Amino acid sequence: MRIENDIKLGFKDVMIRPKRSTLHSRSQVSLEREYHFVHSNRNWKGVPIIAANMDTVGTFAMAEALAKDGLITAIHKHYTTDDWKIFLHSQTDNGIFQHIAVSTGTSKNDAEKLSLILNQHPDLQFICIDVANGYSEAFVDFVKRARDKFPDKTIIAGNVVTGEMVEELILAGAEIIKVGIGPGSVCTTRVKTGVGYPQLSAIIECADAAHGLKGQIISDGGCKIPGDVAKAFGGGADFVMLGGMLAGHEESGGELIEENGKKFRQFYGMSSATAMDKHSGGVAEYRASEGKTVKVPFKGPVEETVKDILGGLRSTCTYVGAGSLKELSKRTTFIRVQEQENQIFS
Repeated sequence: MRIENDIKLGFKDVMIRPKRSTLHSRSQVSLEREYHFVHSNRNWKGVPIIAANMDTVGTFAMAEALAKDGLITAIHKHYTTDDWKIFLHSQTDNGIFQHIAVSTGTSKNDAEKLSLILNQHPDLQFICIDVANGYSEAFVDFVKRARDKFPDKTIIAGNVVTGEMVEELILAGAEIIKVGIGPGSVCTTRVKTGVGYPQLSAIIECADAAHGLKGQIISDGGCKIPGDVAKAFGGGADFVMLGGMLAGHEESGGELIEENGKKFRQFYGMSSATAMDKHSGGVAEYRASEGKTVKVPFKGPVEETVKDILGGLRSTCTYVGAGSLKELSKRTTFIRVQEQENQIFS
């Protein structure tokens, strides 16, 4: 047993200090990023926000909506190959292929299904290899095999929270590493296991490791408000993945519920009993549920939420004098705080 005494920070522990700016308007800020991916040798340009690969968020309908603004959707892994065929054949603009990722687990069935989808639709660019615990040797081996089998695909892999594992996954063949264990709004890993890492510190440390190897990271989880998205980018995240902030919309998955004249959508973690009952025949005897199920007030089309998030991000950039999202981390100074907003009328 050992103890690390350095303080680790989450989004609630800091604010971004404003700086002098020559910008006259939020409209001057560009939120587009352009990345080159080291293994696939592909380039990508767009707004680096990703809808999470949860069946209540990462839907085909969400992908169609977000692609209009240049955002990515990590499509959840529970669509069938026929579902994929119907969806992609319905698309007249091939630009959407650059804004969706095919999600997969690491089982034999997952691998076979991934191969079928990518063989049928070779224009798809991104693979998202997603497990709760990215520290296992079996996971690293799966990433290596995926790189060998799909040399021209850009591989997202996770989740981890430490620099050495980011480096190992990049060296194994992944380009973009998903960072976050336990910060999600419907994740109970920290409660059930005691395992986790404050998200902002994880971003800072993992970004440093990834960028040294010409890789990228995704901050996955922990964003409750647009200001948290800005803090994630300010801390060095290349992409930010959102779950709860994109739940509850027309384009989201989850059962639509009406109570006392108000509409809600069901939202749950992918390690919750709800998800495992739906997709795996229940919670296995050797494990515990590590997610919860909640009802999110129905928010209508996701377009207005996206405008709110992107508007807040542009405003952050104007406060620190960053003309583009690329400049934000260079212009960010975090200050430690013990309070955030005044909640007297919340």
